[in-house]
Amino acid sequence: MAECMRTTLNPPKTPLHSNKISAPKLSFSSSFSSFGTKPNSSNSNNYPRISLSVMSNKNQNQNQNQNHHHHQQYLSLDAVISSNRKAELLGDIKGSLSNRLSETNLHLTVPGLKSKTRGKVRDIYDGGDYLVLVTTDRQSAFDRILASIPFKGQVLNETSLWWFDQTRHITPNAVISSPDKNVTIAKKCSVIPVEFVGLVKNQKLPANILTPTTKAEDHDVPVTPDEIVKLGLMTEAEFDEASRKALRLFEYGQRVASEHGLILVDTKYEFGKSSDDSILLIDEVHTPDSSRYWIAHSYEERFQSGLEPENVDKEFLRLWFKDHCNPYEDEVLPDAPEELICELAWRYIFLYEAITKSRFDVSSTKEPIHDRISRNVSSALSALQ
Repeated sequence: MAECMRTTLNPPKTPLHSNKISAPKLSFSSSFSSFGTKPNSSNSNNYPRISLSVMSNKNQNQNQNQNHHHHQQYLSLDAVISSNRKAELLGDIKGSLSNRLSETNLHLTVPGLKSKTRGKVRDIYDGGDYLVLVTTDRQSAFDRILASIPFKGQVLNETSLWWFDQTRHITPNAVISSPDKNVTIAKKCSVIPVEFVGLVKNQKLPANILTPTTKAEDHDVPVTPDEIVKLGLMTEAEFDEASRKALRLFEYGQRVASEHGLILVDTKYEFGKSSDDSILLIDEVHTPDSSRYWIAHSYEERFQSGLEPENVDKEFLRLWFKDHCNPYEDEVLPDAPEELICELAWRYIFLYEAITKSRFDVSSTKEPIHDRISRNVSSALSALQ
């Protein structure tokens, strides 16, 4: 049964034909970040998309596998598919199918909140000096919402908060408080148009290499740090600081993931500037939505056999929609089977528990999530006045 579930829920992607896995790339864009103020519309077109690629040295993944044997418990895909913890949580997951957070309207229920910006997963509210970020249960792919996954918003919010706390020694962040399982209140920042995204790395490289590129039409072209400064995207000092922090964050994230039986394959970071011009880490950190994680113990054997690494992701849900509709063009999408919705909810919880080494709180009441959030945010904002 486990093998059957493995086949269904872990379809192969692109086979690995060379000594390559993914590493971070820095990409700079003018998009509105959930932690920041929107760029002035008259200036927003002045920010071309820029990427800075980071390629890892050849020993990094071998070291992660060695660390895996020395420091942390054994994780396997079988544990994802058929573990006792999954059976323990399934009832709570199914019970929450009727109380998922698909949409919020806090500007109508919480005094003092102004405009609402709706992202793919998060709803962002302007609270004057603060931003209120609500992470919903929405699941997006194909540039649209496919479904709502029980507990997903809580997983993403609490995973980010855990990493924000763990990385304070590397960089300060914009978090002020978390008054609810699905909510973060943050300082309002002006967003630096930089985003750090994953890129393929070659294990044969002797050292880390930074390769900046900019978006031209539908492909990337090289650009130098000097050009980034001349374009006015960042000062040289900001570029150096953001690059340095991103590399340290990624190296730290990989080390922690390795100690917890996982490989952090790739991720993205965003930074903003506070009112005193300090550079703060914003948005989300090392979440299952912003990052890819592989199971560490089986990586080397599968890599040597040319097999795709064991992963914990949402690919199976994307493929179900591709098999049952045209998700790019159909106006109305079919409802995904309850089994797949619950499986993805479990995978989010599994990753949270594997990453943080803490038990996920699934305790819930009959109070609708939106009512709970409205109450908690109202209280928190009153205390900040």
